[in-house]
Amino acid sequence: MKTLLTLLVWLVLLVLCWPLALLALVAWPLIWLLALPFRLVGVVFEGLFAFLKALFLLPARLLGLRV
Repeated sequence: MKTLLTLLVWLVLLVLCWPLALLALVAWPLIWLLALPFRLVGVVFEGLFAFLKALFLLPARLLGLRV
């Protein structure tokens, strides 16, 4: 559904202002490539924080507490 809505918005933009629509079509993959390292860093930090949470809550789990 999100893809269809994006396509419809892009088609409306293409009809109303075709240079801007073509610029968006070309710029979107470049922006995605520039954002990719930041997304990977986010995944790494999310995993690191989950690991630290599990590590700090391990003694409580070993004692039988439900955290």
